[in-house]
Amino acid sequence: MRTAHAPILSLSIDRGDGGPAYMQLYGQLRGLILSGRLGPRDRLPATRALAAELGLSRGTVVAAYEQLASEGYIDGRIGSGAYVAGFVPEHLLPASPPAEAPPPRPETGRDAHPPFHPASAALDRFPHAEWARGFQTAWRDPPLGLLDNPDPQGFLGLRAAIAGHLKAWRGIDCTPEQVFVLSGTAEALELVARTLVPAGAPAWLEDPGYPIAYRVLEAAGLQPVPVRIDAEGFDLRRALKAEPSARLAVITPSHQYPLGHTMTLARRLNLLDWAGRGEGWIVEDDYASEYRYSGRPLAALAGLENPSQAQRGRVIYCGTFSKVMFPALRLAYIVAPPGLVGALRAAMTRASARASIMPQVPLAQFIASGQFAAHIRRMRRLYAGRQKALVQAIETHLNGLLEATPAEAGMHLIARLSPALARRMDDTAASRRAAKAGLAAPALSSYSRLDAPPQGLVLGYAGFDEKAMDAAARKLATALARRP
Repeated sequence: MRTAHAPILSLSIDRGDGGPAYMQLYGQLRGLILSGRLGPRDRLPATRALAAELGLSRGTVVAAYEQLASEGYIDGRIGSGAYVAGFVPEHLLPASPPAEAPPPRPETGRDAHPPFHPASAALDRFPHAEWARGFQTAWRDPPLGLLDNPDPQGFLGLRAAIAGHLKAWRGIDCTPEQVFVLSGTAEALELVARTLVPAGAPAWLEDPGYPIAYRVLEAAGLQPVPVRIDAEGFDLRRALKAEPSARLAVITPSHQYPLGHTMTLARRLNLLDWAGRGEGWIVEDDYASEYRYSGRPLAALAGLENPSQAQRGRVIYCGTFSKVMFPALRLAYIVAPPGLVGALRAAMTRASARASIMPQVPLAQFIASGQFAAHIRRMRRLYAGRQKALVQAIETHLNGLLEATPAEAGMHLIARLSPALARRMDDTAASRRAAKAGLAAPALSSYSRLDAPPQGLVLGYAGFDEKAMDAAARKLATALARRP
């Protein structure tokens, strides 16, 4: 930890028409944090000292610090010590300043899915030309070693880029040797299940949750045990009551899929304690970490493990490029605790790599050049606007039929059936009506294996512009309002 002094920070206040002094100070400090000049856990100057240095009132400095604290950029007790947060909203993405963005392409509504499909994404907004140039550059004159049998863990350059991205973005301090590049989340689950968990062992899964996770774990010879999710996320006590001998927990703590809840810190620590005391493993699926629109960012579960126990860490972190890039890329990754690298690498060597080496080289360059960070920022702004548009469309056209509130992250919303609509039909019937109207609105209950599943529709918004969603909401309202 180092203490930053005002002269080092090069702060200055425009006494003319530069705007309120506290906002100028807030903006300059925020810029220093995002540029990396103020690093994680650096101590900021005391409010009195900084006020005296800049010729401001202490209240002005306190107001700037409080604004930074409310947005998650700094931690601490204002007046007795303020520190740069270990992770911040913009996540200190290590990118060179992006070139002037080209004019936005006109909205076309073009997508591979019908309106509201949860897997939709704005594929037309991906920088295809830049990606194509990077792909061509990477393979125009490749090192001959890349054309031979690839490393079973994946291209080292990509693994290094992923490690750097995670350190800045999710507070995970890992090395390239801990990273494994895979073909998808399904392969990650299969690798962990077959390598670390005895055949026939129970495994906890969130309910509602990913249907594919059940199929993968069953195919790997495990016994999936659904654990009902509430507003605080995965509950260890409920899981132990359902099956006390489980050896694996597969969870989405930062943004539960599909409900969108965030697992509380207390429950995260309880689960880590469970894994550390026994022989249990945790797979942390962090599928939506890039698309967070509001609220204070939370550290990844893998970043909360005690560093002194790193050699016997119990969390396998799983991320994917399918949502932030495009699904056809077919690239995901895991970060293994150091003590597991040897076993997982041996398993990968026996099974042979499934992820193609071809896109890994340009993807490494895409991340290192800052284009990846710039693309995330553009899409985050776009998707935040589209989420607002969906909420507005529901309020305008589906009032009295569906109820939805904004989510802090993700690419879909849960629209609950109103009491009046629930008296007429369940969510399965509502989903069927949507399908007949040419819409894709899966029933929330279809993600559950427990009795009395939650009722609602899963509505994706990322791949559809405001006009398309408004028209789709009108169609859905007509379909749901119609009497049998």
